Amino acid sequence: MLRFSPAALALEPSLRYGLDVLVDQSRVLVVDDPSADVVTLDIDPTLGASGFRVSEGKVIVTTGALGWVQRVAGAEAEARSSARDRYGRVPSTANPVVMDNNSERRPSITEAAVRLRQRVHEAAGRRCVRVLAPWPDGKRWAAALTHDVDVVTGWPAFTALRLVELFRKGELGRAGRVIAAALGAIGGDPTWRGMADVLSVERDVGVVSTWFLLCGTPTMSTWRAGDLTYSPESRAVKRLLDALAAAGHEVGLHGSFATYDNAEVFGEQRRRLSALGATPTGVRQHYLRMVPGATQTAMRAAGFAYDATFGFPDRNGFRLGSADIVPSSFVEGLDEVPLVWMDRALSKYRGIEDPNAWVDDALELAAAARAVEGLWVGLWHCNLTAPLGYPGAPAAYARLLTEITRESPYVATLDRLVAWRRARRAVRATAVAPDGRCSLSTPWDLEAVV
Repeated sequence: MLRFSPAALALEPSLRYGLDVLVDQSRVLVVDDPSADVVTLDIDPTLGASGFRVSEGKVIVTTGALGWVQRVAGAEAEARSSARDRYGRVPSTANPVVMDNNSERRPSITEAAVRLRQRVHEAAGRRCVRVLAPWPDGKRWAAALTHDVDVVTGWPAFTALRLVELFRKGELGRAGRVIAAALGAIGGDPTWRGMADVLSVERDVGVVSTWFLLCGTPTMSTWRAGDLTYSPESRAVKRLLDALAAAGHEVGLHGSFATYDNAEVFGEQRRRLSALGATPTGVRQHYLRMVPGATQTAMRAAGFAYDATFGFPDRNGFRLGSADIVPSSFVEGLDEVPLVWMDRALSKYRGIEDPNAWVDDALELAAAARAVEGLWVGLWHCNLTAPLGYPGAPAAYARLLTEITRESPYVATLDRLVAWRRARRAVRATAVAPDGRCSLSTPWDLEAVV
């Protein structure tokens, strides 16, 4: 357990954000009891960015380390960047963990929090140390499956675009398999078949997932831009929503290009999706298109509780340096759920067309999250089927689920994960007895959480 020193309590907001993120992810129980004999967490602005220093009963954190957390996990560095790619996104090359020797494959912020927990144990001596449970049900790490629903109708157009992509890459054999599958699907609905197959394999494995749906009015202009391609009031979307509700999955908003930094459009799309019986608490931007800070402020103004956009479009890894949920540094009341891995980062941007190679990449990052008892969030597009251009993808997704669940994570929808983390983040010890027993500022059973 630890208690903040007066210097820690008096930190300026940006450094206090960094401290709160580190302590939260360390899982060390914070004590409000001023008389408790516990480890003190203090601040030293004279030390470099090395991190921590330990003495008897005290852990000292450097302001340099806290500033790094703010720049990475708080996305301050990206918010200050003026660089933009053709979709208006901050390019991955402007991200601080990518700039730091391409270290995005490691959850460096969560690793620092683990080190803080170790330093508290070192400083404790005879003092009692208690830590909070990482995830519910005794699970030591967590995983979340998500799906961006980009395609519902008009599948031949998407197949044609995919064939152009394959021909440009010289993937003639793969293109031939796609053509054969597409011809066999004429008269059917391979888009629904792909979604139904994802639902089926998730049911068989016993997991639920989060589905992000577009919710605007498509036009020829939005079609050409790769933005809105279906009406949320269509029969096909109703069929999907009914299936998701019956299976206990979550529905979130896939913010269209027009939302970008516009709270009014966010609100309109959220209300429109809610009218269909699926009130979304979370949002992920289409193409991951956002302006760090401005977009999150607009999301919160529209009533969203979490944002699942912070991932790389052109590579996989820990964009916020975190294998965990973090509070937004831009606006109060919004949590960031970092996207760690997605299929199209490899096939579209990296030229890797073997679906099993995508799965290998996903499992490598899941292992990195598991090593710090963190959270891995993956994105699988449900239109990845042979008729739409991705032979072998459905079997690869089944393999991904099998391999992920074999490692016994806590698997839940993003709204449930956010609710759990918010509750755990708020836990404090209001009193500590000499034998280490604690009174908590929560109705939870102590044995369930520490």
